[in-house]
Amino acid sequence: METSNVTEWMFAAEIPIPEDVAGILVQGEQPYAAFKTLRDSAIFTSKRLIVRDSQGLTGKKVEIYSLPYSAINMWSTENAGKLLDMTSEVELWTRAGHIKIKLGRQVDVRRIDSLIAHCVLNQ
Repeated sequence: METSNVTEWMFAAEIPIPEDVAGILVQGEQPYAAFKTLRDSAIFTSKRLIVRDSQGLTGKKVEIYSLPYSAINMWSTENAGKLLDMTSEVELWTRAGHIKIKLGRQVDVRRIDSLIAHCVLNQ
């Protein structure tokens, strides 16, 4: 599995959970939080992290990445520094490889850390 484009995820800001996500959830799966990405959204659910990537000029073509929390072996978070370092970062070590997620200034890195911890450790 190639994860080179996965390392380019950027969570810009927390947003309301998109209503249409219900169509891809399994029975009993609950959405917890959603974040704006460069071209669509990322949703933390009770079972996985879903990243949707709209493609093409119209955005009608959508690629969906689904990362079950059971695939995450370890993670790290790094808060933004001062001055030139404006973004925080999350790294996930998974069975699929090493994934990096940059967080915009409007995203609280500790909230992301807490979401991941809650979801991974309660599996």
